[in-house]
Amino acid sequence: MEVKIMLTTELHTERLHLRKMKVSDSPSLFKIWSDPEVTKFMNINCFTDENQAKDMIKLLDEFSQDNKAIRFSIIEMDSNEIIGSCGFNFLDYENAKAEIGYDIAKAFWGRGYASEAICALLDYAFSSLKLNRIEAKVEPENVKSVKVLQKLNFTFEGTLRQSERVDGRFNDLNMYSKLITD
Repeated sequence: MEVKIMLTTELHTERLHLRKMKVSDSPSLFKIWSDPEVTKFMNINCFTDENQAKDMIKLLDEFSQDNKAIRFSIIEMDSNEIIGSCGFNFLDYENAKAEIGYDIAKAFWGRGYASEAICALLDYAFSSLKLNRIEAKVEPENVKSVKVLQKLNFTFEGTLRQSERVDGRFNDLNMYSKLITD
């Protein structure tokens, strides 16, 4: 029996408003996704055209229609500016788990916004979606992202060797997880 879950379209933290991505967010998200330092560890190439952002948002929306994923624009409440995105890249209700992903505009790095956004995702996943496990896959060289996950007490489970093909090369991914009981 398939469980039908309505995913929320908004989450709030002390400084952030997480809202389901909309096509109208594409100018702001294009600015972020066209920065090679931001996309360095994302499994996308640096965007060169705003239409790529629109297409990405539409694709992510299709996944959310099937409740397989959802991506939020991260809005800093003080400035009302989109400073990144985060969400569930993959929702597996049968196994009560999800994979998270996140990106923050370079101008906002080092201010704890990624941690704050991820905490909102964790709270929603464990309390509302009743998930048991949250996973994050990170390239070992992505030191900033690893630090965020360590700060949030994710457990390093090991390395998925040559797990992802990017630009014709195979990259290792480190697997981190957090359980509802952690």
